[in-house]
Amino acid sequence: MADKEATVYIIDLGESMADCHNGRDESDLDFGMRYVWDKISTTVAANRKTWTLGVVGLNTDETNNPQDAQQLQGYEHISVLQEIGPMTMTSLRGLKSQIVPCTTSSGDAISAVVVAQSMIETYTKKLKYNRKIILVTNGESPIDDDNVADVAERLNQNNVQLIIVGVDFDDPEYGFKEEDKSSLKRRNEKSLRKLADACNDGVVGTMQQAVEELVIPRLKPVRPFKAYDGPLTLGDPSKHASALSIQVERYFKTKRATPPSASTVVDADRSAFTQTQGFDDEDTEMGGTGFSGVKQMRTYRVDDPDAPGGKRDVEFEELEKGYQYGRTVVHISESDFSITKYETKKGFSIIGFIPFSSYDPFINMGETGLIVASKFNEHAETALSALIHALFEVESYAVARYVNKDGAQVQILLLKPNPGIEDEFECLYDVPLPFAEDVRAYQFPPLDKVLTVTGGVLKEHRLLPNKDLNEAMSDFVDAMDLTSFDVDEDGNPVEYAPIDENYNPVIHRINQAIRARAVDPDSPIGPPAEILLRFSQPPAKLIKKAKSEIEVLVDAAEVKKVPEKGKGRFKKNTVKPLSGLDIDSLLGESKRKTISADNAIPEFKQILSSADDHDVIESAVKQMGDIIRKLITDSFADLFYPRAAENLRVMREELTNLEEPTLYNKFLKTLKKSLLSGELGGDRREMWFKHIIGGHLSLITNEDSEVSDVTEDEAKAVSSFLSLMS
Repeated sequence: MADKEATVYIIDLGESMADCHNGRDESDLDFGMRYVWDKISTTVAANRKTWTLGVVGLNTDETNNPQDAQQLQGYEHISVLQEIGPMTMTSLRGLKSQIVPCTTSSGDAISAVVVAQSMIETYTKKLKYNRKIILVTNGESPIDDDNVADVAERLNQNNVQLIIVGVDFDDPEYGFKEEDKSSLKRRNEKSLRKLADACNDGVVGTMQQAVEELVIPRLKPVRPFKAYDGPLTLGDPSKHASALSIQVERYFKTKRATPPSASTVVDADRSAFTQTQGFDDEDTEMGGTGFSGVKQMRTYRVDDPDAPGGKRDVEFEELEKGYQYGRTVVHISESDFSITKYETKKGFSIIGFIPFSSYDPFINMGETGLIVASKFNEHAETALSALIHALFEVESYAVARYVNKDGAQVQILLLKPNPGIEDEFECLYDVPLPFAEDVRAYQFPPLDKVLTVTGGVLKEHRLLPNKDLNEAMSDFVDAMDLTSFDVDEDGNPVEYAPIDENYNPVIHRINQAIRARAVDPDSPIGPPAEILLRFSQPPAKLIKKAKSEIEVLVDAAEVKKVPEKGKGRFKKNTVKPLSGLDIDSLLGESKRKTISADNAIPEFKQILSSADDHDVIESAVKQMGDIIRKLITDSFADLFYPRAAENLRVMREELTNLEEPTLYNKFLKTLKKSLLSGELGGDRREMWFKHIIGGHLSLITNEDSEVSDVTEDEAKAVSSFLSLMS
């Protein structure tokens, strides 16, 4: 069961909270509410009914609390703004409208703590709760501290944690001290610290530190999730008495974290679609605008010459499953579909062992699990401990077949022993291993030698690093070492980017944006926190320190700047060789005028690279177009379709770079008309749909090229088979 929490925020709304101090351009109230809104929005985002909170206003113009209703003295100008309960977006909106500065400064902060403690005691009774009171004030209103000892004793009896966050409160440990502090505020700080010190779990801090720490991402606390509970076997216990069976439990050690997902909703007032977090049915309001959920609907159509428009709708129940087998579709009925499913039973069995040296860590397939003995089972603990130590002593891993429940997919796990020598915790760690179909065996040439066509091996070659380059690279790697670049509080070298300080910027940036929009949908979202970008670039000090090694490496590797690839109206800015030689002249090649079908793509590119007027480009496009049309016409079935599509792709790419989309679009429209009319040797529609549209070779739109006058809708219309052939 999730931990129950009951938190009451006491917010000082006194007249002095509207003032700005210490060079800030925001009031004390706005400054303090940055901390409060962050805490409340985090509770709302958690969406746990057991995480409850209430809000009490201090120094309000009115008085609204149970103690005053009982005609008790000293509880004036204290109002319960929200009773303790689950926090929703609707209540957050209502609360925000009440958090405004008032015109009084005579409320007692300690009396407000009594009101909050009474609210918690009434709501939680004697049940198990994490109870907390958070007081936010600038200490500029009078405080009666005569009953501090009694209030602290009552808080201790109910196990209530008191947190006092003061605006511009002195904090020697943090290093902040307010100059020219009024005598009233200095006296109030002492009274509040006296109350916190009398509590078992009291804390007093300054708001500056609290606000600064808001940028530190808060990791979501998780409870252990049991993925498997059952026997771990070695052999078959049902057949062999010597088989091993240990009752174990498997938990996740690492789990991939993902950003919060969004759902599509519709603005009920504006009828506009937007993306936002999901809400409960009773809480569908954000920014004063109602939202409604969107249901997805899908229709299925088939060709039917007798139906209006040549299409007929079919129901989902009429559909059948078919599997592509070559160029045909094999139908498997629903009654026979069970033959395609591999039946599995829940189980966890060791199928063999491999030595440490035979395993390569790069074949890990996913998240890590942790295997321990079942609770309160001494026999299982003893047996699993013996297995773990045996594996460790012989330096071997176990390989196991794992099915977490009946009908689930089979996983092959590698079990690594952890004998608890260093951390005093015995367990087996596991990672999934790949099947044969998961492995991609790519062959690459070696980096330390060159193989000649005759089978010779060259250790020295212009493509291989020489001794100077190897030494320069080694020195550069050593100079950029991060393992001891940072320093701790005592000045000792420590790792620069430890894993527990390296946060996922995507997850926490989205959470930051959601909280900002939840609290104030009209204000702009602030920039990403610096802590999220801390490790996105190498540290400047380290780069400066390694400058000499970088310069030596640049010289040894003969690094030269590559000229930028330019684009022109009629001619590309071709990259000139660093030697300055004219390669075309050396090879004896003059400017080409014609394109041959056997070498169409290189010759087409060569003509365009040297084109100096529009007529040359137009002639090259016409020649390439004729080659494409001939390939399609001469193709037996779809034999030459891929070659024709590749030529078309090059034409599209080159004309896009030359800012001549009109030539390509004109040719493609003509080609479509020829394909669909049968001019190119019969029915060639497969070339259009599979290779041209399927290969993303449609018209060049204004999103692909700024000079194109074709929109996306026009391109889709031309791509459609039902569009007019024009």
